[in-house]
Amino acid sequence: MINNIMKTKLILALIFLSVMRLEGQSQFGQDEVTCKQNLSVFREYYKQKNYADALSPWRWVYFNCPASSGNIYKNGPKIIKDRIKKDPENKDSYVDTIMMIFDQRIQYGFGQESYILGLKGYELVMLDKKRSLEAFEILKKAIDMSGNNSHFSAVYGYMQAVVNLEESGQKTPSDVLDVYATVAQIVDYNITNESKSTKYFIQYSEEIEDLFTPYANCDDLNSLFSNQLDSRRDDVNFLERVANTLKDQNCKESNLFLEVTTALYDLKPSASSAYLMAKKSILNKNNTDGIRYAKEAIDMEENPDLKAKYYLALADAYRSSGSFSSARGAVYNALKYKNGWGEAYLSLGNIYVAGAKSCGSDFEKQTVYWVAIDAFRQALNDSQTKNRASRSINTYSKYFPNTEDCFFNGLSEGDTYKVSCWINKSTTVRTSD
Repeated sequence: MINNIMKTKLILALIFLSVMRLEGQSQFGQDEVTCKQNLSVFREYYKQKNYADALSPWRWVYFNCPASSGNIYKNGPKIIKDRIKKDPENKDSYVDTIMMIFDQRIQYGFGQESYILGLKGYELVMLDKKRSLEAFEILKKAIDMSGNNSHFSAVYGYMQAVVNLEESGQKTPSDVLDVYATVAQIVDYNITNESKSTKYFIQYSEEIEDLFTPYANCDDLNSLFSNQLDSRRDDVNFLERVANTLKDQNCKESNLFLEVTTALYDLKPSASSAYLMAKKSILNKNNTDGIRYAKEAIDMEENPDLKAKYYLALADAYRSSGSFSSARGAVYNALKYKNGWGEAYLSLGNIYVAGAKSCGSDFEKQTVYWVAIDAFRQALNDSQTKNRASRSINTYSKYFPNTEDCFFNGLSEGDTYKVSCWINKSTTVRTSD
């Protein structure tokens, strides 16, 4: 059935090209002068992005002087893609035409085969998701041939193809991991060894990570990266990618994450690596090192948003060590760099909650929850933290003193009250009942 469909599509494409050829022959002779004229005309239209008028002279030279210029094949796909926009009903035939343009480009030697196969596979997977298996095989061949010299579009297309196939049940999550391991190494190589393509590999690396993220559970990531770590322990780009991937997937408690962050900091002390070391230290309950690394990150960082983020790491370290006043001070510093930041107010509320037990009598401990809720209410104003803040409010409002306890302490709901202890902050009396 599939073979019949492919044969039908190929016949349609050949008919389309045959019509183009007949039209070209009826309009022009086939001598060298005419060839040069049509090359010049289609190129001029192409440069003006007038792909509709470029089509007729382009298809003439495609058939009548196919070895005359590489521009026939470099520009052809874009001209035909313009036809897809204007005639979507015949998209399948146009896609087959584009595939034949790449095949003829290889035939006439305009570019290395592996490079052209990479472009061909990329165009196919982007134009027709249903043909992802065909694109996958083309791209696999291209990447096997070129290795680290693969084109950035081929690398991205290979990842997109395997994800499409996993979604359709033709590949497994394990296949996605295998392809990711291959393309990630190529991306790392091209970012490390700077060239004119490096900026494109940097751009595509983010999209590749987005494709990979849904398949990345901690066990698979640990297995994948552990196998590569011994031979790439001195590769800063690899270590940074692994650390960020593990962090984004909440795999920060794994031994691999701790090993990678340590290696990264030893190789390249920076604000980001110091921050990772701080987070690692906090997880290990080594708060002294957590405070030290967080301060290093803050001192080395210039970006205000990142500086605020690192101050919250410092606040976490102080809170974990029981230095609640210092933790609050770190949050206030974060807010100086990122005013109104919901994450900072959530952190502040959690500091008050953690420090409540150090504040006097049972009643005084309960009053601390008033200022904690005040902080959580501030976090409601940030869309990124609104839901978490609402849950915290619902949880900790239950710990307010009741009406009777307030009465025996000379207070009524709505009164102003100054919470003492290390907090020393005025708030409004509220009750749990």
